[in-house]
Amino acid sequence: MRIAMISEHASPLASLGGVDAGGQNTHVAELAAALAADGHELRVYTRQDNPDLPAVVPMGDRIDVVHVPAGPPSILPKDELLPHMGAFAEWMAEDWKDFAPDVAHAHFWMSGLAAVTAARRSGVPVVQTYHALGSVKQRHQGAADTSPAHRIGYERQLGRVVDRVVVQCQDEQRELVLLGVPRARMTLVPSGVNVDRFRKDGPAAERSGRQRILSVGRLVPRKGFEELINVLPDVPGAELVIAGGPDAAELATDAYAQWLLQLAKERGVDDRVRLLGAVPAHRMPEWYRSADLLAATPWYEPFGLTPLEAMACGVPVVATAVGGLPDTVVDGVTGDLVPPRDPVGLGQALRRLLADQPRRLGYAAAAVDRAVHAYAWPQIAARMSAVYASVASIPAVVA
Repeated sequence: MRIAMISEHASPLASLGGVDAGGQNTHVAELAAALAADGHELRVYTRQDNPDLPAVVPMGDRIDVVHVPAGPPSILPKDELLPHMGAFAEWMAEDWKDFAPDVAHAHFWMSGLAAVTAARRSGVPVVQTYHALGSVKQRHQGAADTSPAHRIGYERQLGRVVDRVVVQCQDEQRELVLLGVPRARMTLVPSGVNVDRFRKDGPAAERSGRQRILSVGRLVPRKGFEELINVLPDVPGAELVIAGGPDAAELATDAYAQWLLQLAKERGVDDRVRLLGAVPAHRMPEWYRSADLLAATPWYEPFGLTPLEAMACGVPVVATAVGGLPDTVVDGVTGDLVPPRDPVGLGQALRRLLADQPRRLGYAAAAVDRAVHAYAWPQIAARMSAVYASVASIPAVVA
């Protein structure tokens, strides 16, 4: 199949850790690579945010990343991109006259608007993955939510007009049903993990001699790093290492990074808290393998890739039971789930797991098995191919 993949703000070529660069970038890059490995031809359309970017950048065999000229060729917050989606759609529809995709897969709601608009001129079926929902963001961020005013309405309507909605977890499915999207229009296909890169064997980052709690994510409040620092006094002897955010050289001028360090000082654990800043993607397996456990403690999380990466590296997980985390982390089998913003429960879970090596070893073995057999990208790509084939009326290839 020829597949048009639309990811207006999250380029698969982007460096991770920025304000708007994270799980969606990884998902699009890995899914595209796995689909191409199965013989499909892809173009990934993302907005041009730098005047020096080539119009087309090859990303391995059978994948081109196309930089769409829509709006100024400069970095803009994703919440400011809506006015440029019309130009994005118009340019893409013209490109489809030559590329002639069998299916378009939109990632994020604004990509969906562009894909549906372009598809009206070409008859291309559209598959929608939201990655995050405005209703959930509004519930948790309230007045701090900078989403465009009509985001939730657009998301509701998209769910009714696209050919298929791909949800990534059961929590997202429930949210969309409440929003008014028919359950019959949805298919659950989770995100995946690269089990060739993230694996149990291999080098590990240097240890300090303390037990290590690793947490990974962008340095934003909703990721729950403050909660981890606040409970660290109740987890004696353990260190907390946080990977993500700006480059290490920029941490000194990053307001939230400095707030976290100040909080650690106030809690008397500044000698046990370390901020790494952005870690190159190829180095992340080393950091996972150096940890005794991964703590993923967001207030809310649409899916959450880092627990899967840790699990594939043989690291047990303590996670808040939000979003996609209850789908990936099997409570009492691959890790422990705790309620969000529950410092007592979080502290107890961390202490118990760090004190129980046999339990950690059992969780680790089960975690690797689950990551490899349920979430490896080739399996996820095969499930997605079946979705594409169904909406494009193309017979699915049976392995």
